[in-house]
Amino acid sequence: MKKFILICLLFESFNASEFSIVVSKKVTLSEITPQQIRDIFLMKRHAIGNQKIIPVNLLGQDISRVTFENEILKMDRDHLNTYWVKQHFQGITPPITQPSHESIKAFVQNVEGAISYIPSAMVDSNVKVIYEF
Repeated sequence: MKKFILICLLFESFNASEFSIVVSKKVTLSEITPQQIRDIFLMKRHAIGNQKIIPVNLLGQDISRVTFENEILKMDRDHLNTYWVKQHFQGITPPITQPSHESIKAFVQNVEGAISYIPSAMVDSNVKVIYEF
């Protein structure tokens, strides 16, 4: 019986979304595809429909950023750094950064069009979830 409960708990934890892509509640966008997210954070796309989008990344090596880069951007840090060096020479800069999940959440709440990722546990009525991973 203990093994069964352990397996159920492990299965549940694998299916639970750890992180959420969030936007301001003012944004009419209600869902987004992983490819659209990728294009936004690689600065290949700046709007969805009429909605201007401002991507915000977490500064540093936090597990949420690493997970986001691996699962959504499909790039490891070295590949991503190489990508941004090449983009720099075309006049394209990476997304703005914030030092913490709390500052990201506040930025998203207050800047219409801002989009970012936070731990799903931080989601509340102040932001709108449009994708989970």
